[in-house]
Amino acid sequence: MANEKNSLHPGQSLAIGLAIGLGFGVAMDNIPIGICIGVALGAAYSANAKKEKNKKDKEDK
Repeated sequence: MANEKNSLHPGQSLAIGLAIGLGFGVAMDNIPIGICIGVALGAAYSANAKKEKNKKDKEDK
């Protein structure tokens, strides 16, 4: 338990992805596309973290 990594809450990963995507949107001068990219990045990270956690839980049993 001492070696466990604290993962982000799904809402936090979505917010971070949204911020990154918004930065891309401002840089490309197309904010709606940037928001879509950010939501996709946040959702992908959240799903990947959840999948890894489930895999680790199954290995521990």
